[in-house]
Order: sequence, then structure tokens, then C-alpha cells
Amino acid sequence: MTRQIREIMTPDPVTVTEQAPIIEAAQLMRERGIGDVIVTESGHLRGVVTDRDLVIRALADQRSPTLTTVGQVCSRDLVTCSPQDAVDDAVRLMREHALRRLPVIEGDEVVGTVSLGDLAIDRDPHSALADISFAEPNR
Repeated sequence: MTRQIREIMTPDPVTVTEQAPIIEAAQLMRERGIGDVIVTESGHLRGVVTDRDLVIRALADQRSPTLTTVGQVCSRDLVTCSPQDAVDDAVRLMREHALRRLPVIEGDEVVGTVSLGDLAIDRDPHSALADISFAEPNR
């Protein structure tokens, strides 16, 4: 039987608004041991900000961590999936678009994320990537 995204996704993603300062997103990433935060407005997906976005689009340009908003540095050209989609479809999307994470959308609501780590744990639980994904975050 084909596995669905809902079976492997990380539910209840951490979110911030577009107007949140990037320092808030960075602190959430550190506290939760994650590498991305979903950007929403009124519950609707607006973007994704990753640790890499913070470094490349903010820190490298010497932008203020308290004055720069998440909306100014987040990725907005998003590819998403639904909880009912097949895991194979997520793999294909991530491969085609060179993505490490996909927001999971049900209707208009963000209900989770699926990451390379989630896929590694599902597909090859004894792989190095799965081992790293299982490990406690290095804070």
C-alpha cells in the first residue's frame, strides 16, 4: 500500500508572521532544534524561512536582526503537498525542485512539513541521514 505524507510528516509546524523580526525566527529554530519556520498571515502560507535564508539573505548582507522582517528574507516561490499525497510524489517534487523541505497544506491551512530527514527515516531508517535526523538537536 502506498504511504501518504500524513504518515511521515512533522505535524504542527512552527510559524511566524511576515512582520516578525528575523531574530524571532532564529530563536525559534534554536529552541526547537529545527532549520525552518513557516511564514503565515491569518493562517495562510506566505513563505518559508530557513537557517540558510537567515545567513545568506540577512547576515551576509549585514542586515539588522531586529529590524529585518521575516517577510523580507523568506522564500516565497513555494512547492507544497497535501497530507493525502503519496510519499513518492513528495520525493519527486523535492528532487525536481531541489528542495529539502515541503510545507504540507490541507485546504488553506498549513498542517505540517515533510523534510529530507523525514523521508530518510521512512525510506532507509539505517542510513546516515536517518541517524542524523533521529539524533537530538545540537544546540
